[in-house]
Amino acid sequence: MNISTISIGDELVFGEVVDTNSARIAERLYTAGFKVQRHLTVGDVESDITEAVRTLAGESEAVIVTGGLGPTADDITAMAAAKAAARRLVLNEEALAHVKVVTGKLGDSAFPLNEKQALLPAGATVIPNPTGTACGFHLTCGGCSLFFLPGVPNEMIRMLDESVIPFIQQKWKQRRFIRTRVLKVFGPSEAEVNSLVKGVAAPDAGVTVAFCVNFPEILVKLRAEGDDERHVAEALDRAGEKARQKLQGYLFAEDDDTIDSVVAALFRTKGVTLSLAESCTGGMVAKRITDIPGSSAYFLEGVVTYSNAAKMRTLDVSPRLLEEKGAVSSEVALAMARGMRNLSGSDIALAVTGIAGPEGGSAEKPVGTVFIALAGRSGCRATKYNFFGDREEVRTIASFTAMDWLRRHLLSL
Repeated sequence: MNISTISIGDELVFGEVVDTNSARIAERLYTAGFKVQRHLTVGDVESDITEAVRTLAGESEAVIVTGGLGPTADDITAMAAAKAAARRLVLNEEALAHVKVVTGKLGDSAFPLNEKQALLPAGATVIPNPTGTACGFHLTCGGCSLFFLPGVPNEMIRMLDESVIPFIQQKWKQRRFIRTRVLKVFGPSEAEVNSLVKGVAAPDAGVTVAFCVNFPEILVKLRAEGDDERHVAEALDRAGEKARQKLQGYLFAEDDDTIDSVVAALFRTKGVTLSLAESCTGGMVAKRITDIPGSSAYFLEGVVTYSNAAKMRTLDVSPRLLEEKGAVSSEVALAMARGMRNLSGSDIALAVTGIAGPEGGSAEKPVGTVFIALAGRSGCRATKYNFFGDREEVRTIASFTAMDWLRRHLLSL
């Protein structure tokens, strides 16, 4: 089946807002067994919208259009749709009743401004909007089904899930089954990951492998599709197991899990406590830990000791050590971890110190130099890293690496 999408709005073509609607539509349709063939973005120009609808209607069996259904002067999608389908624009009584109900909750003065949203192409079928004033609508143009939805993401998604996808499933009786699995990898480059998973793809079984960089992790996307649901599921399971074996040591999560949620689950399972001492990451590791509900069960405390004075006062780092080795060194990172563990009484203490840039680097310790240390019951260790990127990228990968340290340490307990 050939499906296309059109996203409408000057803010999209000017780059002021990222179009997430087309991605969400494609994702949901893909899960339902349908593939989107093309995406098109146009601005708030009536002739451009009309031409886009006509063109894709002539090439597709279904087109899903988002945006331009509001009450303002630049909301002209309904007019363009009417012209594309050679229909008049008329007052739709069902849409009018909906607008009256919704605007009544906002106050009577809101209604005249929103009445425009009840003007739809003649013969259009209303698509209910449970959460907003703008109804969607469905009409046909030649042999193509056209679906028009609001551009507001939460409204669009609900209408897509509750009305559009069920309609498509009923009309086209799709029997193509598609299943996906995402393996999340940290450490090797995209090219290295590609080499590691050679042989996982199985075209004869309908299994493909794709890669996506989601800095600083690599996503390995496994897809299986076919006409038999059980065979598709089994093929995906086989590919997933094969990929896991090849990615051992680097694979940290799958599908909706994250490095943060995985570490949280390990802390709960192992029953140990944590404290943090951060410098260059400025609390980013602590944020990752506390973003997960229930982290108070194992996270005792964290400090950001940005200055040397703070390191000495809070963590009891030796002034002589700071003078001789410098704040960015394995020795100071170890002292920070030990001091944090002594201060908090936690089972594990992790410390991060480094140079995030853009200034502060030297030939010996360039920008991107980061030391991570961990103190636990079995002793202390530290490692030096040389990260690349701007200040935010260095801080991001440093905090991610710290989380991976915790993951690996907890797995070893």
